[in-house]
Amino acid sequence: MQASRWAQGWMILGLLWFLLAIAFAPTNKIYQQGLTLFLWLPAMVFAWSAREQLKAVWHAQRWLCLMVGLLAVWGLISLLWTSAEDPSREAKRLLYIGVFLLFFPVFACGQAERVIRVMQWGGFGLALSSLVAIVKFYGFEHNAWSSRLEGLGQLSHPILGAYVIGLAAIWLLHWLPRGRWMQMMWVLSIALLGLFVVLSQSRGAALALLLTVVAMPAWYRDRRTVVVAIGAVIVAVAVFFAMQSLMLARGVSYRPQIFMAALQMISEHPWTGLGLGGGYKVFADNLYFDHTHNLFSHVAIELGLPGLLLWCGLWFGVLWQAWKARDTLYGKGIIGMWVFSFLAMQFDAASLTGTPRAEWFISWLPVALASVLVWARAKPDACDKVRVLPDQ
Repeated sequence: MQASRWAQGWMILGLLWFLLAIAFAPTNKIYQQGLTLFLWLPAMVFAWSAREQLKAVWHAQRWLCLMVGLLAVWGLISLLWTSAEDPSREAKRLLYIGVFLLFFPVFACGQAERVIRVMQWGGFGLALSSLVAIVKFYGFEHNAWSSRLEGLGQLSHPILGAYVIGLAAIWLLHWLPRGRWMQMMWVLSIALLGLFVVLSQSRGAALALLLTVVAMPAWYRDRRTVVVAIGAVIVAVAVFFAMQSLMLARGVSYRPQIFMAALQMISEHPWTGLGLGGGYKVFADNLYFDHTHNLFSHVAIELGLPGLLLWCGLWFGVLWQAWKARDTLYGKGIIGMWVFSFLAMQFDAASLTGTPRAEWFISWLPVALASVLVWARAKPDACDKVRVLPDQ
């Protein structure tokens, strides 16, 4: 049933909605409603008919499944002592995450190349949003070129928007489409995505993007990737000298002080944490900050050391599964996204169980995509033949 043309069309729309409507949806409410209609609903409707695929994921990735389940259970237990205003809302968000993770093996239906194809189109769409944002911000709104670029829609935050755009650049770099015209679009898209990250002046996103590209030869091991890595270093050096004053003006943005204050907060509730959704502020250098600017310390504050260990077990388990599939095109892409996301988590992300938002791109999206690795390993040649459009 999930393999039928209409079902696949429904789920393709759902994945594209998740990837693109975060920039193009008029409001966050419409974005969330669209996810309910196009992503949560088909995942639940087709889950039973896709039970063989779900069994395959369970048998091949039992560790990841157990980590997801135990993390959810611990989060639910922590609701007993949380200070959240509405614990039922926090429980509902865990359900959203579960259905999101369920969606990908149901949609893939044993074909990893299907996911790659939609992700390519998603990358092209986010590149278009980058172009529109640049024209709007500097052209129509007449902001100075030294101003930090803001993206469209839910990507208006310079840092989080740059993380989403930077991640799109990474998956496009790994998943080159076939066809001359599509490859021209690919080059233009990567250029626009990279320009967006630079103009956002998000040093965390720029550093994560640069280090991921430089590290790509470790799992790609081909001449093209080495050339790309060298080119990235040259471009990064040129950008740094051109924007040196802007890059250094903000110093370290209190990150060391925030991290030390976060460690102190963790030590106050090391085993239980504050509970899922428990509100807090970080007091550092006589200032209050809304979060820890680091996903791992945020998880430890909310869910304690048990929650942190479970999240680490899940997160590093994704890398292990991807590394076992590093000889496949799909596995290479997941490794690249994991590396970028891991680096990005260290600088600003601090939301693991909130409603779908920009942070999901560097937390739950790599985890969800990893569930399709089982078929990438089973059919390693299929992804190498993926294309967006037939060769021209």
